Amino acid sequence: MSQRIVHFLTIFFLSSGAFAQQAKIETCDCDFKIDPEVLKIVPDNAKKNYTSGPNLPDSSFQKQCGYLLVPENRKKKNSRLIKLPFIVVKTKNPDKHHDPVLYTAGGPGGSSLGAAAGLSKSPFIEHRDCIVFEQRGTRFALPYLRTFELDKALKDAVRRNLDKDSMTVVGVKNYKAALEKRGIDLSGYNTDETVSDIHDLLKALKIDSVNLFGVSYSGGLMTAVLQRDPSRIRSLILDSPLPTFVPIDEDEPVNFMEALHIYFEKVAADSVQRKLYGNLRSRFHTYFNAIATKTFDLPYLEAGTKDSVHIKYTKNELLAVVLDKLYDDSGRKDLARIVTDIMEGKHQPYMLHYFNEFFRRNGAPDGMRLSVYCADQTAYHSEKVRRDLDRVYPYLAGFHINDVYRAMCDCWKVPPVNRETKQPYYSDKPALLADGEMDPACRPLYIDRISHYMPNSQRFLLIDKGHGVIGKSMGPIVRSFLADPYGKIASADESIIGY
Repeated sequence: MSQRIVHFLTIFFLSSGAFAQQAKIETCDCDFKIDPEVLKIVPDNAKKNYTSGPNLPDSSFQKQCGYLLVPENRKKKNSRLIKLPFIVVKTKNPDKHHDPVLYTAGGPGGSSLGAAAGLSKSPFIEHRDCIVFEQRGTRFALPYLRTFELDKALKDAVRRNLDKDSMTVVGVKNYKAALEKRGIDLSGYNTDETVSDIHDLLKALKIDSVNLFGVSYSGGLMTAVLQRDPSRIRSLILDSPLPTFVPIDEDEPVNFMEALHIYFEKVAADSVQRKLYGNLRSRFHTYFNAIATKTFDLPYLEAGTKDSVHIKYTKNELLAVVLDKLYDDSGRKDLARIVTDIMEGKHQPYMLHYFNEFFRRNGAPDGMRLSVYCADQTAYHSEKVRRDLDRVYPYLAGFHINDVYRAMCDCWKVPPVNRETKQPYYSDKPALLADGEMDPACRPLYIDRISHYMPNSQRFLLIDKGHGVIGKSMGPIVRSFLADPYGKIASADESIIGY
């Protein structure tokens, strides 16, 4: 690793009640590594996944890499500094504009750095630099909020047919204890702190004008960055955004159902599929209502073991198969057949694949995801509304679409984000809003709601697409928007509807 040069910049943080502290930029090469404290505890079957660094642009691109050093908790005096990686990928255009694009990942809890490789092949970098920022607590940040206590508890619950919700609580308690033993202050990991981190990075890099690019959770995060201080923000590009003011735990079951109903309507409108899979919507609801309280049995031999066991599963695992396929733009064509197989009792091939993946992966949420969802969402959502939904769709009762829910947050015990962060606000900044017709997580309703508060926004709906839609087909629209964010953009692609 090259010699690090530390620059000290005095930055007065904008968080309510924050202490004035110094931020530091520590330059480095781009060989980012996982937190060594996490590497000590990675299970043997996952070491390869945790020892590799992020995908980076090829060597033809100049890059500036470093860490932003910020307080772990700005509301506490003398809070320790944490290190947040960033990559600036330089455009090859000699006449570049000086308003870079800043991207950070969704999730919450997703890693951002790997996106640098994709941005180097996108319209974003044609006329301006691109900055990729790793949020606090995520994969290449120091510290990385990851243990495997919850994974162990969930796998043990399946192997021994124990109550999954009870074992989840056990795993979360152990998860929190392990992170706190490492000296991590979980109350410092939330959207409000990340907003401050992004503003501090812009100041440290001396950026006076920036275009913010966010996807899903980070779409809402970028609107919070704008809300805090709009002075540096030129425009926003929000892909399938989750607005900060939306109670996703209340909405997500209905979002799932709306997307599924649209899919069923498409099947009914196709003469060939209608003949094969007629009246799928009605049959789906009838079947899943009928099995809402049933338990099924699967003989199963876990990889690496000699003795098979009988695993109990319910409609929750079957719904997870349907939801996973609904997310998959390329695989969604098989969903009608899969749903029909499930309704005919042909569960085994899908459940074998489901449990093979469950035991192969360590899919429990990272600590940053837990902290953000608990502080941003669970602290503000209504359990009564959620129970009302279960009366509308009885078979969704107990099905946790989101892998972070109330019982987990009752154990995690982090303070909520500022109430102001959860409130909608008006802005005249230009915004490009895009979503997929089939998005089961953040419905197009959300870009409509954001647009209500941002009159200089433009919306684009991508037909037959799901969650995360700004790719090659959106290239011409992204180019036009970055060139003139206030100019009216017309879509030349019939599958992309501008409105």
